[in-house]
Amino acid sequence: MKSIKGKTAIITGASSGIGEAVARKLASEGANVVLAARREDKIRELADELKGSYSAEVLAITTDVTSKQDVEDLVKQTKEAFGQVDILINNAGVMLLSFLKNDMVDQWEQMVDVNIKGVLFGVHSVLPGMLEKGTGHIVNISSVAGHEVMPSSAVYSATKYAVRALSMGMEKELADTPVRVTNISPGAVETELPSHITDEEVQDLFKDMLSGVKPLDSVDIAEAIYYALSQPDHVDVNEVIIRPVNQG
Repeated sequence: MKSIKGKTAIITGASSGIGEAVARKLASEGANVVLAARREDKIRELADELKGSYSAEVLAITTDVTSKQDVEDLVKQTKEAFGQVDILINNAGVMLLSFLKNDMVDQWEQMVDVNIKGVLFGVHSVLPGMLEKGTGHIVNISSVAGHEVMPSSAVYSATKYAVRALSMGMEKELADTPVRVTNISPGAVETELPSHITDEEVQDLFKDMLSGVKPLDSVDIAEAIYYALSQPDHVDVNEVIIRPVNQG
């Protein structure tokens, strides 16, 4: 296993859930961690906690990934603090499941902006620098919904299929470079995302679907990401699918 001690990692969506768990894991392994999210109070609190618990350097930078300028500024501030970006975890995402007939167009747009454009803005902001330095690892968080579609997930799945397609294209384009690409597709994870669903029909459906299934913990996803990051330079882990075991 390769050490990531001293490497600099940006984590988007770091204020809770998978992003928070990844931040804890990477900080515990000695990486410099940059927490990016809209909720300034959450990431600053987390940064203080991590700095008090580990020897890693931690920055909290308020960021809206739907803003190209915000993401560019995030990367600029990271480079000013640490010199370069070694790792980007494109984790920020929203899961606003709804039935198409209910016409929640604003939520469709929000998922496209966060789940697709947010990832693209991250890639845009770090890839040239990684290629110039001859090192780097980009981790995109897709979903099992990027492999399968269920009633109410049409738009969400479309965004996560897009993340997978982007990851696959990056893998091919960057295969002859030192920059590695990993696509992570989690199944059901215990996070706050389901609480953001406003379609009441879907809320009931979602509860039924998870009946008998114990969701994964965010730390399970963090461990999978660390596995990919800590492989030797000649190993490129392109795709990881993580599902909970059905307890029914």
